[in-house]
Amino acid sequence: MKIGVMLPVGGSDGPTGEMPRWSDVRDVAQATEAAGLDSVWLADHFEYHAPDGVVHGMHESWTLLSAVAAVTERVEVGNMVLCASFRDPGLTAKMAAALDEVSGGRLILGVGAGWHDPEYEAFGLPTDHRVGRFAEWLEIVARLVRGETVDFEGTYYKTAKASLAPPPSRQIPILVAGAKPRMLGLTAQWADAWNTAWYGAPNEKLTQTLAAFRAAVDKGGRPVTTTIGLIVRDPEQSPDTTDDGPAFAGTVQELAELLTTYRDLGADHLIISPEPMTPASVNRIAEAKRLSQS
Repeated sequence: MKIGVMLPVGGSDGPTGEMPRWSDVRDVAQATEAAGLDSVWLADHFEYHAPDGVVHGMHESWTLLSAVAAVTERVEVGNMVLCASFRDPGLTAKMAAALDEVSGGRLILGVGAGWHDPEYEAFGLPTDHRVGRFAEWLEIVARLVRGETVDFEGTYYKTAKASLAPPPSRQIPILVAGAKPRMLGLTAQWADAWNTAWYGAPNEKLTQTLAAFRAAVDKGGRPVTTTIGLIVRDPEQSPDTTDDGPAFAGTVQELAELLTTYRDLGADHLIISPEPMTPASVNRIAEAKRLSQS
């Protein structure tokens, strides 16, 4: 089972609760690689409007991901997940081919339909028919990155003999995040990997979501890798242990046992959002991974 780490991208993700700088992103990415973990990921938002009215800024994630690819050598790189509404399908496919070249074939193209209405409204993006738009977008992107010449005429997107030149040097894997029936069907049809998030310890919701996903994959008749997003808090660095969400805040040994539990549930790849997002948190996760394998 692979273990990946979410990188700081905005808001209070910085090491002392402030907006992260590029140096913070780079340091966590390189610590992840040095610790022997498997992947690094960046969320994709323009901004986040919190329930208390505070608006949290975000760095542009694809630009950062390209920079991360250039300063690492081994770890897989991806978005968790790229919002289809922000970039048209042709541009996304071109970007993916370029970044996969920069990374030496390490990109996982993580994508989703988007969900956060306030950022859509702030930047004038349509919030209607998000999954319908995503279905067309995903088909075009998937066919392009797999080397097809794409003629497509849908309700929202149109292409005419579109292709990637230069083409990707390999078939770039696509990951789709989503849990509702239509998104699971699209995952089974077009994706190589699927993600559900965010969890601490496994719960009934996860059990139900995994069952629905496996049923969709069985119906689709093609293999799709299972990835699960976890939130893991280090109590020594983040002493606030109030019950404000699903974060797992156990000891390193308990975290190792949690990783084993997820492996036994059939997870192929865990993507951990650490609290805080620091190299020390990365090293703690890596220690737990080693214990889980001993």
